[in-house]
Amino acid sequence: MSYFSFLKSWLMPEDTQTPAPREIQSVFSSLPELETERLILRKAKLRDAAHIFQYARDPEVSRYVLWDTHETLADSRAYVRYLRRQYALGAPSSWVIVHRESMRTIGTIGYMSYDAENEVLEVGYSLAREFWNQGIMTEALKKVIAFSFETLAVNRLEAVHEIGNPASGRVLVKCGMKYEGVLRERVRKKGRYVDVAMYGIIRRDYL
Repeated sequence: MSYFSFLKSWLMPEDTQTPAPREIQSVFSSLPELETERLILRKAKLRDAAHIFQYARDPEVSRYVLWDTHETLADSRAYVRYLRRQYALGAPSSWVIVHRESMRTIGTIGYMSYDAENEVLEVGYSLAREFWNQGIMTEALKKVIAFSFETLAVNRLEAVHEIGNPASGRVLVKCGMKYEGVLRERVRKKGRYVDVAMYGIIRRDYL
């Protein structure tokens, strides 16, 4: 569950929430393959679990995300099955990030939640530590932002990061997202409350 979806589900019971338009659900289901100079973004496949486990077992990778460090390959397989269930449901989900040169799956990026009433998507990502500080995530996120505004009827993309992880904020700014403030103890993560920084980009910023 994303950072904000729990609160929304509590305030707005599921049967009163605006459902995602069929066109958006279709995109969530298909997640078309996207390409950049160094990367391929595509739907997760069962065989990706082994590569995902290689980086998801690293405590530094899981330090600032909601999911726990993967202890076994079974954890990574369960994650891939979750992504594939989301595709089948036409629900917000993620692409895997494939490094062209090595053809390894090195991370994920995608949609954490969708607010149909306000046409807002929340984005999130994770990346293998050996590929940090190489512009990889900036490259991937720029592609996802372009795809989102050029393909989907959304007005705003937003993202948050724990304030102890400023490197993530630098990625968001490089991709045109604007810093909008700190939400104090907004997220309960792994048994503790953490402050998160909010960033957003709206359609007129992109166009």
